[in-house]
Amino acid sequence: MADTRRTRRPRRGRPAKTDPPPLESGYRLVVEVEALANAEEDNGWTVLATTVSAEGCGDGEILQAYQDQTTTVEPGFRWIKNPAAIAPVWLEKPERIAALAMLTVLGLLVYSVIQRQVRLYLRTHDRQIPGNKGLTAIPTAAVVLALFAQVALVQFWIDEQEVAQISGVQPHHRLVCDALGLDASWYAVPLAQKTSRDIQTP
Repeated sequence: MADTRRTRRPRRGRPAKTDPPPLESGYRLVVEVEALANAEEDNGWTVLATTVSAEGCGDGEILQAYQDQTTTVEPGFRWIKNPAAIAPVWLEKPERIAALAMLTVLGLLVYSVIQRQVRLYLRTHDRQIPGNKGLTAIPTAAVVLALFAQVALVQFWIDEQEVAQISGVQPHHRLVCDALGLDASWYAVPLAQKTSRDIQTP
């Protein structure tokens, strides 16, 4: 619906008699709202794009399988869209693009397995580890990996003897190792000491 109204003049002073009055034209959209007969059946649309044939799996089963992806690769794509996660990469050859995509999905699989195993172990053993807001039993893989940022290898020399120690290891680090089936002795036992006589130079 078209609508025209008068507006203020852009300049001060008395306008000339021949000047037309300033007008502003616009449009109004009028929508007639009617109640849907079957509101629940028309509650939004979902577009399905898949290589699975209709004979192999129905639309409802595909949608349900997609929505059930809580610990698989799919949620990880939200994380890698962060500019800090993956730096810009320029590839031209199709085989290199395919290789990068495969490595990305493979990395997300490992990422998802870490999250799934840690959550399963914590729930089974009724344990918690530090999270973003206190203790949690459902940490993300990013939280689990960030816990090990404080773990460091400290190396120094005393009288021609190299001493190596692991610093920053906490009980929750060993708990994560147990959840993932890793040997926690990597972080518990000091590394072997070496003297300058044991080091062979070419």
